[in-house]
Parts: sequence; structure tokens; C-alpha cells
Amino acid sequence: MRSIVLDNEAIQALTDARSPKHRVVVAHLAGAVARRRRGRVVEVVVPTAVRVEAGWDRTTPSAAAINRFGVLDHVLDSPCADLAARIQRATSTGVADAHIGATVRSLSSSEIVVLTSDPTDIAAVCSPSPVTIVNL
Repeated sequence: MRSIVLDNEAIQALTDARSPKHRVVVAHLAGAVARRRRGRVVEVVVPTAVRVEAGWDRTTPSAAAINRFGVLDHVLDSPCADLAARIQRATSTGVADAHIGATVRSLSSSEIVVLTSDPTDIAAVCSPSPVTIVNL
């Protein structure tokens, strides 16, 4: 199974077709959709703290384009919040990045890709989990 985790910048790029990063993110998500059609298990995940940071309200008409990719929320429930708090303390990163780290650590995927514009912080919060970081 493959999981693609979106950071704030990936969401921002998806919602702005004029962004130079838009095509990169769309290409990754289109690849995920194509793999799903071929019967492969691919999930695209956004930690809810990242979604809030990016201002992505799924119920607004402007969210229609991003909603079509079937992105799953990874909620910041109590156990995830505890783990994110430990990650945040250890790395001095923000809440959204810590939630990315907690999300990555909770996924059971054999391959995890994180789309981000902050590869240094993402590498820190995801450690020791093996991830591929795509710098946007």
C-alpha cells in the first residue's frame, strides 16, 4: 500500500492553479488515482491540523477541485494528539508539522510519500519512519 501525505504547501498549490507547484502536486495525485483504477491500494491523506492551517473547508464551492481527489482526513484524536505533542516537544516544530509526523507514524503503508515545501522539518517529525519527501 502507498500513502501520500499532504502538507500545507501541497494543499495551497492544489487550490491555486496559477501556483508553479500546482502541476507537481496534481501529477502525484493523478498518479494515485491511476493506481487506484488499476486495483492498487493508494491513499491520499491530510492531517486535519494541516487542513485547518491551509484553510481548506471541504464544504465551500472553492474546494470542489481538491475534493475530487478523494483525500482522506487523518484526525487529531486523543492518542494522535499525545504523539504529536511529544513530536512537537522533541523537534520544536509547529502543530501541523507535528501532526504530519504522528500521521506518518500511524500509517501501515509500505511506502509513504510526503509532499511538502519544508523537507527539513518534515524529515525531523517523521523520523524514524522511512518516508520519501517530495520538496515542492
